[in-house]
Amino acid sequence: MVVDPNDVVPFFDWLLGWTGGLAQWLLIIFCVAVGVSAFGWLVAAVRHGPIAAFRITWHVLANAAIDLTHISPRRVWALAYLAIQESIRRRVVVVFAIFIVILLFAGWYLDQASIDPARLYLDFVLTATSYLVLLLSLFLSSQSLPADFKSHTIYTVVTKPVRASEVVLGRIVGFTAVASILLVAMGAISYVFVQRGLAHSHTLSSEDLQPVEGAVAVGPATLQGRTGITNQHRHKVFVSPAAEGRKEQGRVQIEQRHTHELTIHEEDGKKTYELGPAEGMLTARVPLYGKIAFLDPKGQPTEKGVNVGDEWTYRSYIPGGTEAAAIWTFDGVTEEQFPNGLPIEMTLGVFRTYKGNIEKGVPGTLWVRNPKADKSKEKPVQARVFESKEFVTDTQTIPRKFLGTDGKMHDLFKEFVNDGKVEVWLQCAAPAQYFGVAKADMYLRAKNASFAWNFIKGYWGIWLQTLLIISLGVFFSTFLSGPVAMIATLGALVGGFFNDFMYRLATQQTYGGGPFESLYRLLTQQNVTSELPPGLTSTVVKTLDQPAQSCLWLLANILPDFGHYSFSEFVASGFNIPGDTLLTFTCRAFGFVLPAFVAAYLCLKNREIAK
Repeated sequence: MVVDPNDVVPFFDWLLGWTGGLAQWLLIIFCVAVGVSAFGWLVAAVRHGPIAAFRITWHVLANAAIDLTHISPRRVWALAYLAIQESIRRRVVVVFAIFIVILLFAGWYLDQASIDPARLYLDFVLTATSYLVLLLSLFLSSQSLPADFKSHTIYTVVTKPVRASEVVLGRIVGFTAVASILLVAMGAISYVFVQRGLAHSHTLSSEDLQPVEGAVAVGPATLQGRTGITNQHRHKVFVSPAAEGRKEQGRVQIEQRHTHELTIHEEDGKKTYELGPAEGMLTARVPLYGKIAFLDPKGQPTEKGVNVGDEWTYRSYIPGGTEAAAIWTFDGVTEEQFPNGLPIEMTLGVFRTYKGNIEKGVPGTLWVRNPKADKSKEKPVQARVFESKEFVTDTQTIPRKFLGTDGKMHDLFKEFVNDGKVEVWLQCAAPAQYFGVAKADMYLRAKNASFAWNFIKGYWGIWLQTLLIISLGVFFSTFLSGPVAMIATLGALVGGFFNDFMYRLATQQTYGGGPFESLYRLLTQQNVTSELPPGLTSTVVKTLDQPAQSCLWLLANILPDFGHYSFSEFVASGFNIPGDTLLTFTCRAFGFVLPAFVAAYLCLKNREIAK
């Protein structure tokens, strides 16, 4: 097989992008290891001389390499089995019992009238599982070795033909196995809990339907009505009359991010209406994102929209009643992938300068244009008019053929899609109102993946977090006492969740300066955006910030970012977890476990077990 050189470059670009974070982290760990080895040589040089220090350092590293390459899987499993038995003796099943009790009472407190009950249920089960399993893993991993030292049980182990590396690895494998069994059981019960908690239907009778006002009475009129109340909500229903070649059809309006299939039965001239189970609540949407650009109120290109004074600058705002627009350019749009048109989903911010009828949404319009059209001659064509509410997901479909505001019928793929690319424009139609948008606020719903498989991937993220905390706990327990090891592991866990904030604070990407400057501003109640007044205090604060920021940068690059290993937001929001994202963080997790295991081995190897 001959490899085309032109195909090799993109692959290596992808590989570097995929492993970039892991490679940087391993490089930092390598530099730390070199620094620790140099410090060990310096200590040995003071005690035994420079030449002898080289021999001692080489001897330690060589023995470590031999130990790590001669690990026996049989002995590791035997030690892992002992760790599992120890976990059972510590009554690990109590955590499982607590989880069951929480689920039994959860139904009383979860508000089914929520605007998105599926998100509420999924957030609850994933968060409860994560907290319980992480706390259990923290306790088991940080207390195991110190307890063995205290009870002298470790003496029985070290007198056997086992290596220190096997003791460490056996603990990690054993505690991970316990956590894995718990996660499997919790995940299965959580899945059933969510399915049963959200399962429901509605009743609908002929008496609930009335003719639409203003309908032309040249035959059967369109009927509308509401279903019965179930789970503290109901749906609007529209029934279209029978036409030539078409039976009577019903449509159930989306409510609480789901709908129901309406089936109409007729027997002996009497009609009955049957609604099926909820559809669209538990999904795993596969989005196709595009690139975003903006037009200012005069219709001229601009870098971003209007700032309405929101401190969170994630979204830019486009004013209504003007030529301002947000323009998404989508690539990879084909007739095979979207045979029925473009299914667009939007989650927009709405900023009102006056309230008006707050129960009614703010009107907006969607336009389409060929991205390679002559912009001076061909204007976009309006395809849809809609109403948007604050951060409520709205689904709009631009059909393959539609009637534009110019009175002409347009063909989506023949006129507007060019080489798989299409432009979709968003405008706010209400004067003095604003739409807040970001790149990810509009996407094309390419397809639906399996929710069950996506749910499993969400629990895989919890498993990765558990593996990381077990590795940290075992590492700290090799050289610290039980309570101190637990505090250190807990500190690493909390620091990992604030990893991104520490990095931004270390690199001066936050308002208020470094940690000492921010503390000084907080104590003196100074504005975070203004410069500190010149003087001795400002000089001292900024001088102290320099080493503090270096330490924060080092911690942010060493500690795993626990927040990024959680895929709960994907599952709860109804988005599919991409396979490359899952694979990337799995590799990063194991890349972290490896140096943590080596460091734990070296600490245990050089610890005086018998004093």
